[in-house]
Amino acid sequence: MATTNEIACDIKDLGLAEKGKTRIQWADQWMPVLQIIRKRFLKEKPLKGIRISGCLHVTSETANLAITLRDGGADVALCASNPLSTQDDVAASLVADYGISVFAIKGEDNDTYYSHITKALDHNPQITMDDGADLVSAMLTQRAEAASKLMGGTEETTTGVIRLRSMAEQGVLKYPIIAVNDAQTKHLFDNRYGTGQSTLDGIIRATNILFAGQTIVIAGYGWCGRGASSRARGLGAHVIVTEVDATRALEALMDGFRVMTMEEAAKVGDVFITVTGDKSVLRKEHFEAMKNGAILANSGHFNVELDIPALEKLAVSQRPSREFVEEYTMKDGRKLYLLGEGRLINLTAAEGHPASVMDMSFANQSLCAEHIVRNAGKLETKVHGVPVEIDKNVAALKLESMGVSIDKLTPEQEKYLSSWGEGT
Repeated sequence: MATTNEIACDIKDLGLAEKGKTRIQWADQWMPVLQIIRKRFLKEKPLKGIRISGCLHVTSETANLAITLRDGGADVALCASNPLSTQDDVAASLVADYGISVFAIKGEDNDTYYSHITKALDHNPQITMDDGADLVSAMLTQRAEAASKLMGGTEETTTGVIRLRSMAEQGVLKYPIIAVNDAQTKHLFDNRYGTGQSTLDGIIRATNILFAGQTIVIAGYGWCGRGASSRARGLGAHVIVTEVDATRALEALMDGFRVMTMEEAAKVGDVFITVTGDKSVLRKEHFEAMKNGAILANSGHFNVELDIPALEKLAVSQRPSREFVEEYTMKDGRKLYLLGEGRLINLTAAEGHPASVMDMSFANQSLCAEHIVRNAGKLETKVHGVPVEIDKNVAALKLESMGVSIDKLTPEQEKYLSSWGEGT
């Protein structure tokens, strides 16, 4: 553990800062939209004096978000949104090179994880940024009176949005939240292309398996499931999708994937990937049916998608097999392999999403923070969508940064689209 007298922090080792700064700079060159926003923020300081606490994956991409917020005038503190997702060298650089408070250590235990969330709350935020809603949940339970005075918050991921909408429905949400996850420039790209690629990257790094010819079972066909399925097929795998939603199951079928129940899939799968946002998607009856050597991975936000206690009860022994791979031996001699403690495999064993896709997600985060400040006291206490103008602006800036131009409607076309008089 490393601390510094100048900046409040709890990180692994300040000596890792030089390596972390290099990683942050590498990610920055792939995040041109955030660069554009940062330049404007430096001039205008739209977040001047605003305290922001973020419970996010502490990676090189997140570092560039934190730096952008800081350059906009904000006082930023970060904690991890997953015990295994922190890049310790990046955390060190944020503290040593950029003066940002960080409370995050890769591999921290449960008590430390929640103590770090408390440290982020001690920052007395006016805006929260969450990835999974753990920070908001802690705010509501530990600092309910202070929560009602917050300007607002943002939420990065599907699981968090589900939790927040439940809070709103039950009347316990105390301040407005913008669901960044629901922006078109977030879920259509980050969830599909980011999760799709990085999930397979994490599995390959952990196991070094060949995907070609393997039977891969994807639990959930939301945007993350769509991405993982298409990428697995692209590597030559035979893909099975399991779903509880009839429309999504039909879509998967028409996209060319086999669709069946998990009860059926458990018997034939070589690799299982959960991306549902729900719990116990893989459970006792599925573990009992799996063949020898089956690999279990999760890319949903929480590790509850796999019933790990049930797996441990079924096993007669367990041991580490490789880094991020735990071998469970069943009574009949079968071996099942759990990756990354069932936590986000793309961040546990790999580096998470590529910077170029996080560029759009974090552009939304930055602009939504600015939107909250501009509309302080005006936003209703509920879960809001990302304003359409922000979403479209992010898309336009991304195209511009890629050197791509698109057509514009002519006056005649605009008139036609807004009228009803012309028919056949």
